[in-house]
Amino acid sequence: MYQLDKSIHFMLIDDDVIDIKDVQRTFKKNNIDNPLHIATNGLEALNKLLGLNGEKKIMPTPQIIILDINMPKMNGIEFMKNIRANKQLKSLLIFIFTTSNSEKDKMEAYNLNVAGYIVKPFQVSQFMEIISSLHHYWNLLEFPKDKSKD
Repeated sequence: MYQLDKSIHFMLIDDDVIDIKDVQRTFKKNNIDNPLHIATNGLEALNKLLGLNGEKKIMPTPQIIILDINMPKMNGIEFMKNIRANKQLKSLLIFIFTTSNSEKDKMEAYNLNVAGYIVKPFQVSQFMEIISSLHHYWNLLEFPKDKSKD
């Protein structure tokens, strides 16, 4: 099996502490050792990605975002609108991972060029299977060289 490039950074944006722990545990079980940055809502994530409002800017910028939709302060759809409007961040790969099965949310997400929309499973085994499948997919991706490292 291919090993995911260790320079790839992830960001998980979710307000549910249990879901955050599940993702961290699943990354560990799948030997995904890449940096995983955490934010509990879209506003916090945006501040971390841009270095605003006293938040230290995450460097390098995470290439893959795992995003919940239903969160306080700034929900996932609003976060994506902000990301897609930002010249430096608009190309980020965003996967929606949410309990929302709403057609409206799905349409809005895909209209904002989401890479995938996954409804959170209720069983841990299904959750692990989904992350494992995404891991295989992520291993196949090619990313452009980060110009900020030059």
